[in-house]
Amino acid sequence: MQDKTSDPTDYLSSVDPVMRRLIEEVGPFSLKPKGRRSPFESLARAIAYQQLHDKAAESILKRFIALFPGRRFPRPDELLAIRMRSVRKTGFSRPKILALRDLAAKTLDGTVPTNRMIRQWADEAIIERLSEVRGIGRWTVEMLLIFQLGRPDVLPVDDFGLRNGFRLAYRRPTMPTPKQLLQYGERWKPHRTAAAWYLWRAADRERQANK
Repeated sequence: MQDKTSDPTDYLSSVDPVMRRLIEEVGPFSLKPKGRRSPFESLARAIAYQQLHDKAAESILKRFIALFPGRRFPRPDELLAIRMRSVRKTGFSRPKILALRDLAAKTLDGTVPTNRMIRQWADEAIIERLSEVRGIGRWTVEMLLIFQLGRPDVLPVDDFGLRNGFRLAYRRPTMPTPKQLLQYGERWKPHRTAAAWYLWRAADRERQANK
């Protein structure tokens, strides 16, 4: 029986022939978590990306960070001190600005943990705590778990790109529901993050092919 603690691509290839083919086509698993970012910064960036294409979100973030000269990224107290009108001019919607301000306030009061603290918590505990922030739901926290903390067994089944990648890779006529994807993904444990990464690559390849 395949050792579940082995290399994620070896394990996924052993339990799922479609995943094995996808891994062969895409190549090595190369996700590099951005571990130096604080939970505050990661969530603020995630708020910017909600319901936007990457380039639009990146442009908004660039203008937002420019409001704080000399800073790689603003601190929570600096965000609370700046006028909402100035942030609005960078392209953030009013609901997103309110979410950013609540994120800053909950970082200062300890609801949002520090980088050192969050690394000691289980995935579900992190999701439960951070979902207390306005505008932050399960999907947003799952992105933090994957791209900041590098957690190995996260499957964000509400992600459209992920579900579309599954449809393409498994040659399904329709998009799977989140429940269906969650059920199918049981076989990928404890390497569901790697499986998700490969499904995103399947969706990316289709998008590039259509350009």
